Amino acid sequence: MLVVNTAMLLSAMLLRDAPETLVPTPVIATEVVVIALPGQQTTPQTVPPAPAGGGAIQQPDIVVTGRGAWEAPDPLSKVNEQAFKATEAVDKAVVGPVARAYKQKVPSPIRRGIHNFLYNLREPVVFVNFVLQHKIGKALETVGRFAINSTVGVIGVFDMAKRKPFKLPRRSNGFANTLGFYGVPNGPFMFLPLVGPTTVRDLFGGAIDRIVLPVTLGQGVTDPKFAIPAGVLGALDHRAEFDETLVQLHDRGGDPYVNSRDFYLQRRQAEIDRLKGRSTGSVGGMTEAPTAPIRVRPRSDAVDPPAPVEPVPVEPAVSPPAAAPVDPGLVPVDR
Repeated sequence: MLVVNTAMLLSAMLLRDAPETLVPTPVIATEVVVIALPGQQTTPQTVPPAPAGGGAIQQPDIVVTGRGAWEAPDPLSKVNEQAFKATEAVDKAVVGPVARAYKQKVPSPIRRGIHNFLYNLREPVVFVNFVLQHKIGKALETVGRFAINSTVGVIGVFDMAKRKPFKLPRRSNGFANTLGFYGVPNGPFMFLPLVGPTTVRDLFGGAIDRIVLPVTLGQGVTDPKFAIPAGVLGALDHRAEFDETLVQLHDRGGDPYVNSRDFYLQRRQAEIDRLKGRSTGSVGGMTEAPTAPIRVRPRSDAVDPPAPVEPVPVEPAVSPPAAAPVDPGLVPVDR
């Protein structure tokens, strides 16, 4: 038995008798399925139906939109930019020159000793966070570093642990890294005076680290007689180490605020990715200045830079006709 679909039959009759210009165009709405890469958020893109009026149906463009895990929101960008500009002004007037004088005038062995001593004080914080991240091997290495440098290294002035036969590298870690390791997002970005670039997660993690220090090293580290000189030396040491980095971020093209913000966020994410085993490169901690040229990736919502303009060929210059001789007795008058 033959079954004929009435709608199909009527459509066929209409298409047979209608002129080509009146053939209706099918209306199709296509939903594009976007596969998100790890660490990215995506939104499905719906392609609107083709307008009626005939013609071939064009294939929809597939647009992949995503946001990297490092792209912390910046809802207070206007306030942050003002704080950045004020901090930069103070840095150019006072902090930068003092830090450069410290780097030039203080002999390198003394500066390196101060650097090692201050970093050795943070080893208990590094140890605790490696334990929280279940990285027991690195936690034990950190204990070994602290024991060797605090004794053989004269309270940390000499980094003997990284030398033979120990070869225990210095590693950076903190509670903010532990939060990121377990998937806690950055939260809003902030630029705070005296603190610099940070996020809600990093600000909270740093506060926890400061609680760990007196618990592991004793209340002496919070005594103003020790804390104030150590804080000043730490700030000078850090500013001197990052002098070239700041020059690249602030003075070599682009928006200095955007460069500083995104460099900070990308380097923080690189630290956490390395803890998760997603990066095999040698990413230094935030306390170590980069040794290679800085390349800051743009955000996913950044406006693409304009395409380079092709140079216009220059026609050979035509020599102007020789001017008529001027009577030296006449004075030219502008009209």
